Amino acid sequence: MLEADIKTQLETYLARIAAPIELVASLDDSPKAEEIRALIHEIAALSDKITVRENGDYPRRPSFGVARAGEAPRIHFAGIPMGHEFTSLVLALLQTSGYPPRLEADQIEAIRALSGAFRFEAFVSLSCHNCPDVVQALNTMAVLNPAFESTMIDGGLFQQEVEEREIMGVPAVFLNGEPFVQGRVEIAEILARLDTGAIAREAEKIARTPPFDVLVVGGGPAGSAAAIYAARKGIRTGVVAERFGGQILDTLAIENFISVQKTEGPRLAAGLEAHVRSYDVDIINLQKAEALVPADEDGLIGIRLASGATLKGKTVILATGARWREMNVPGEAEYRAKGVAFCPHCDGPLFRGKRIAVIGGGNSGVEAAIDLAGIVAHVTLLEFNTELRADAVLQQKLLSLSNVAILKNAQTIEVHGDGHKVNGLSWKDRESGEIKRLDLEGIFVQIGLLPSTDWLKGSVELSRTGEIVIDAKGQTSVPGVFAAGDCTTVPYKQIIIAMGEGAKASLSAFDYRIRSAK
Repeated sequence: MLEADIKTQLETYLARIAAPIELVASLDDSPKAEEIRALIHEIAALSDKITVRENGDYPRRPSFGVARAGEAPRIHFAGIPMGHEFTSLVLALLQTSGYPPRLEADQIEAIRALSGAFRFEAFVSLSCHNCPDVVQALNTMAVLNPAFESTMIDGGLFQQEVEEREIMGVPAVFLNGEPFVQGRVEIAEILARLDTGAIAREAEKIARTPPFDVLVVGGGPAGSAAAIYAARKGIRTGVVAERFGGQILDTLAIENFISVQKTEGPRLAAGLEAHVRSYDVDIINLQKAEALVPADEDGLIGIRLASGATLKGKTVILATGARWREMNVPGEAEYRAKGVAFCPHCDGPLFRGKRIAVIGGGNSGVEAAIDLAGIVAHVTLLEFNTELRADAVLQQKLLSLSNVAILKNAQTIEVHGDGHKVNGLSWKDRESGEIKRLDLEGIFVQIGLLPSTDWLKGSVELSRTGEIVIDAKGQTSVPGVFAAGDCTTVPYKQIIIAMGEGAKASLSAFDYRIRSAK
């Protein structure tokens, strides 16, 4: 079942197993069960520290668990963890055996201190590039604390359960049978939900942080580049980010990053973080900036966080990026993750065999429609303008598909549902003014991005569209405050441009410190 090169790679990893482990299969008579049986026996054949037992009693079948020899499994895979989830499997094998997880000591202590019963179920699609982060976080917690149990569930395999629980987006996490969280989360976020005192303790810790020479707000390509360039100057550098990696964590294929022919967003984000951490940079992750505080009598500029803490810097670089643009029509917010989705790669498999719509006729919208056409029963693409805006080669591919319809000059005006999930949308023909209804079960919104700058209104000059106005050196309207990347007025929102702008803003901030130092 495993290809030769994967076997070779896996065998290398399995050489790190610290203690004997057991793969416990709970199977049925389905073809997928035979695939699971073949997989776990192939894995066991690669290490003399792995054994297989096929008399498991886990109720969700087919599945298999990973456990220390002689113990009951606390990590389960209901499905075949290949594709993006293969790393989740490898880490589960290693960490269950005793291989230490890469966590801060205080996080490990906090996980082990939790008491109760925590039965987590994470519904995923194997094409989702955000799902592994959630699965790996829950698996790690199950390794560290016997009170935890973690199950990865392939939504494409357990389709009936997906429909019964009305899951319309992944990752979807349930705790003890009840909805817990939707979307990508990290261990710190899970801990904060389970441990009510965690936020206050973290805020207290942040409040004690000494001022930085350069404080970067945002951990995407622009923020990472700014932090690296500042750290290389030998000055005290900090990064505060709501989600390190930014929007590239939601990007699948990247084929225009010069010198790298093809990569994926999560892989690039991991590389950015590793590069930043190779320098003496203080990374404060999972913290949302709430306000820019004017310089105090010592010239220190503040960033107030949603947790209540405030960080200070002699200079600040704003690199908060952008977020998905929403339609802002009735029903959209109500049915988000209940049929309204933004990531076709993550959530597309949940709509297998259904009728869906894609909103937007640019490159993103047309690419989404092409991808989804191979999964769903029918795709209707709605474009506001009179013509599609995507590249010609993409339009040609779209027109060749038999299960795709294109509506131009179409304005989406409302999302409909039955109170639980989407069942249609209304759109207006912009030429005739006629309002029509489209019956469907999913809507993928692909209409561009908005700068993440709402929290800066009234603090720095913003353009009509909410972008931070900067000059040629990245300086904003506030002395000592610079900005870079997709949140600014610089045209062409591209990763490589954001990195260059981040480097430029950092050099400008350093020059500002030299010239303004007393």
